[in-house]
Amino acid sequence: MQQGHPRRTFLKTAALSGLGLAFSGKLSALETLSLAGKRIGVIGLDTEHGPHFARILNAPDAGDKFGGMRVTVAYPHGSRKIKSSMDMIPRNAANIEAQGVKVVDSIAKLLQECDIVMLETNDGTEHLAQALEVFPSGKPVFIDKPIAASLTEVLTIYRAARHYKVPIFSSSTLRYIESVQEVRNGKIGKVKGADIFSPTPTEPSHPDLYWYGIHGVEMLFTMLGPGCIRVTHHQSGDSDMVVGEWEGGRMGTLRGFRNDMWNFGGHAFGDKGHMALGDFTGYAPLMPPIIEFFQKGVAPAPEAETIGIYAFMDAAQESRLKKGAPVSIASIMKKATERSQKIKI
Repeated sequence: MQQGHPRRTFLKTAALSGLGLAFSGKLSALETLSLAGKRIGVIGLDTEHGPHFARILNAPDAGDKFGGMRVTVAYPHGSRKIKSSMDMIPRNAANIEAQGVKVVDSIAKLLQECDIVMLETNDGTEHLAQALEVFPSGKPVFIDKPIAASLTEVLTIYRAARHYKVPIFSSSTLRYIESVQEVRNGKIGKVKGADIFSPTPTEPSHPDLYWYGIHGVEMLFTMLGPGCIRVTHHQSGDSDMVVGEWEGGRMGTLRGFRNDMWNFGGHAFGDKGHMALGDFTGYAPLMPPIIEFFQKGVAPAPEAETIGIYAFMDAAQESRLKKGAPVSIASIMKKATERSQKIKI
């Protein structure tokens, strides 16, 4: 979730305060010594995600709820090109430091003081270089969305992770809102289709949906799975309409709004019923899957499903540029795979 909008800040603050997740004071020496194997390093303070995750994990009443894991160290950069992201760094660095988290001036120093990594940099164009700096350490990595700013770099990150035998996991918190998980787990039977609405503001350095629409796309893939065949994207004024065709004649649509509409929702249709889908409720639902990933070393979201999200978004971008012409996922994957293989890891 990108940051800075008053309504979004209110929602996140309310969600956290509702869970009693205030934090004050610094970790004692004994507490720090007890974190062997559980120390989390956060890369990127150009978004409020890092401080929010630290507030959840480092809460005094967290106990063993998160396996005893805590954020202990952070590296602030971060975007060096996107002004709205760069402007957040000083405030977020002060915020996370006030929670007892040590702020260091390099990824190398961060890796010396943590066991696992949360790559939270808001700017997806930085992720490949940052991931390649982390992977040789062998430390598991949660990579916040977007994994990268192109399908080519997403595939390269997965290829590098396999090369270094490093577990990685990436997800939007919208994957784990209750209604979407109920649909995924069979509440309405086999999913035949879904209609999602989502904010879709853009950032010039990223393909259209990567910056914000990715949350709605992740909702679609969580319910419909990875078998998308082709995509069409029509854009008019502040509105986007993206249609994905899945195997078996299933369809998923994403209606996006590039203005100040910040709600998520929609409807899912199955062979045993249909149901409405809820809105963003905060980051707490994403924490248990992240902790499970760090404990087991296995991503809760299948790799093919996650990669499918980025292939869908790349296909949507190409379709929009082609004035709504259908674009096949197979063609997008072929081109991105060929480009990825040329990138040295």
